[in-house]
Amino acid sequence: MKVKHIGLCLLAVMGLASCNDFLDIDPTNKATDKLVWSKPEYAEMAVNYHYADIPNMGSFNTYQCAVGMTEGLTDEFKYGNMNYNAHCYIPSEISYGGIILSPSYVDVYMGVWESTYEQIRRANESLAKLQASSFDEATTRRLEAELRFFRGMYYYELLKRYHQAILYSDLSQISTNKALSSEEDCWKFVYDDLSYAGQNLPVSTNAKGRLTSGAAYALLSRAMLYAGNWAAVKEAGEKVFAMGYELTPNYADAFTDGNSEDIYQYSYDIKSNMSHSFDGYYAPGGDHTTAAMAMTGGYATPTQDMVEEYELATGGKADWTAWHAAEGTLSTPPYDQLEPRFQATILCNGAAWRDRTIEPFVGGTDGWCQWQIEPKADGRTTTGYYLRKFVDENHAYAEQQASTQPWIAFRLAEVYLNYAEACYRTGDNKQAMEYINKVRRRVSLPDVAGLSGDNLFAALRHERKVELAFEGLYYWDMRRWGLAEKAFTGIRRHGFRIEKQGDHFKYTYVTVDNQDLNFPQKMNRLPIPQSEINNNSEIEQFPEWK
Repeated sequence: MKVKHIGLCLLAVMGLASCNDFLDIDPTNKATDKLVWSKPEYAEMAVNYHYADIPNMGSFNTYQCAVGMTEGLTDEFKYGNMNYNAHCYIPSEISYGGIILSPSYVDVYMGVWESTYEQIRRANESLAKLQASSFDEATTRRLEAELRFFRGMYYYELLKRYHQAILYSDLSQISTNKALSSEEDCWKFVYDDLSYAGQNLPVSTNAKGRLTSGAAYALLSRAMLYAGNWAAVKEAGEKVFAMGYELTPNYADAFTDGNSEDIYQYSYDIKSNMSHSFDGYYAPGGDHTTAAMAMTGGYATPTQDMVEEYELATGGKADWTAWHAAEGTLSTPPYDQLEPRFQATILCNGAAWRDRTIEPFVGGTDGWCQWQIEPKADGRTTTGYYLRKFVDENHAYAEQQASTQPWIAFRLAEVYLNYAEACYRTGDNKQAMEYINKVRRRVSLPDVAGLSGDNLFAALRHERKVELAFEGLYYWDMRRWGLAEKAFTGIRRHGFRIEKQGDHFKYTYVTVDNQDLNFPQKMNRLPIPQSEINNNSEIEQFPEWK
């Protein structure tokens, strides 16, 4: 009799397997296939294996650990260490492009081909065993819906990177030599899986525990943006809107445990050995000494370029000309005049944090590091800022170093903006602006009005960049829009060198790159791993990578 490790087939769940704040994914024993698929509650535990991949879609990801947050490949975020380790120099190196971006290098640091196909195989194995079980029809449909959600999610991750994939709808199709399917057929496959999940998962606004119909339709609305299937984006969005989710009145609350906006939340729990390291990577560097954080924090920090994207609280952009002067200025930047999303997302000089204020200046508690001149930042910022969004201000490091704040995989504001884009693409400018304005009204910004064409598209891009900042979407948005090559080539990122002078601070606008960013056209599609090409006679490398 075949025996599998429980990490592949049986996972213990805290309390009931069907509905909890978190799902325990740690292996604790072994079980036979016959036992696993003998009862629905055991089968649920087998399906739980795939839940751990949900955070991989976002900022807590371990999917591409060397790259860290993909915002570090853009104008939004700067990794500040020169040492050649994960979450350090590699993201900067990729953002600089050049000859370093060989097929093997890109596959090692950004590729997910082999690991994702392994997960697809496991999902298909579970689907086969589920169909051979004797569960009642409702249970079978629900578990099939969960597994097809995950399979659709895995193919979505492949397609946004590679644009094509090898489709396996069941185990009988597995073959060493199998060709790529067309991009159109691949997106149809994703649509079918996620639609089935949406139709057969329970409708509930509880964002915790097992997957819901809302989670499936939220992912479908995101995936179909890449497919250019605007009707499907609208269809999925309207399904979500009918379920009763509501924007939180306070933007910052959208990233907290169990709020009205969250469509699906992946929860962590120290007692069940479920945690992540986000705070250790991104908390302000001063927490290392003032709050007993073991890691240095501040691995990457928001740029001045990103700060200038935020509007004034009354609408419109601030005039930053005075702070771009080569000689610097003693004038305080207009941080307190910016809209609420800035305060909730980025920590600036003097911002309240824990029981202190942030000191990102030369010699301050958090400190400042000059990029490249000082190879190790040791928690100091290279830009004059720190990330606030997602970082746990109440993390008690002395008690536990690991982080447990939840990952909000899907939330209503994103679905609003997905829907707005589909409306814009189909010529419904009025509806596009209405859904952009739903997001803006939450932070009391004036409505956008009377826009069309490029102006409306620019407003949509701005809203996604600010509303969804650091949620793992911006880099991929720019790629799918065909704008990354122009936007991320020939530019350098900026920050402030801040120096305390008596009771005042001097702000000097500085470049935080030693070379221009460079996004070559070939990076719009990642290369196929050489191992796949060597073993599959039906596959050859994409032309741009030959």
